[in-house]
Amino acid sequence: MKKRIFAVVLSAALCLSALSACGGTDKPQSEDMGGDLLAAIQAKGEIVVATEGTWAPWTYHDENDQLVGYDVEVAQAIAEKLGVTATFVEGEFDGLLAGLEAGRYDIMANGVDITPERAEKYSFSTPYAYNRTAVIVRGDNGDIQAMEDLAGKRTANTITSTYAAVAEQYGAEVTGVDDLNQTFELLLSGRVDATLNAEVSYYDYMNAHPDADIKIACLDSESTQAAIPMREGEETASLLEAVNGALAELSEDGTLTELSNKYFGGDISQDQN
Repeated sequence: MKKRIFAVVLSAALCLSALSACGGTDKPQSEDMGGDLLAAIQAKGEIVVATEGTWAPWTYHDENDQLVGYDVEVAQAIAEKLGVTATFVEGEFDGLLAGLEAGRYDIMANGVDITPERAEKYSFSTPYAYNRTAVIVRGDNGDIQAMEDLAGKRTANTITSTYAAVAEQYGAEVTGVDDLNQTFELLLSGRVDATLNAEVSYYDYMNAHPDADIKIACLDSESTQAAIPMREGEETASLLEAVNGALAELSEDGTLTELSNKYFGGDISQDQN
């Protein structure tokens, strides 16, 4: 009996020790660096980047199953400027935002548009991409020719995306999806009337699926601004400043333009409005 009690006590002690060593208590790493997340990241030599990995050409897997895309290379370039390595964690869009807020990731690189609602929860970098929203329909759909025609129609988008918000703003009923592939599956099967997405994502999809019977019905006149979100608060102030500085350098030396041309066939790193 004494041996059994000793084993239980020893096991519990080892568990507590492991939790402390591995951060099992979920204590933010910045607490060990006086509440400065940038200092913690640089001390660790790693910045944890949240991304979907399913939204080409922003973030996706190539034919060799390597994570690639505009966002991936932008995040890697930012990490290099900070003197650290970028480690990517993939997941569904909504879950990534929640994880960012909870402190499981340092930043998110996923073409995240700045919105008033998101700006209340997260600190955003300066924009590094500008998008026009496209209303995408099946080839035989003639009912939707303007944004106002979305009223009463069914669309598909991730629920917390800005595209879903725009669709609802124009009176559409939004069906929630997990990723872009599922979006087009619903559209092509006729289960929704349209989807709203980045214009460049439509062209990328058509490059990969040239026989897909879909088209752009109309474009929103206003471009959206994609930026890097991170947690709000004093602990992220220096990280935000450093990320903004990195993006400024990447813009000035032409890196953002080069990456944009590589993945989108044009420069979306500058506002064209």
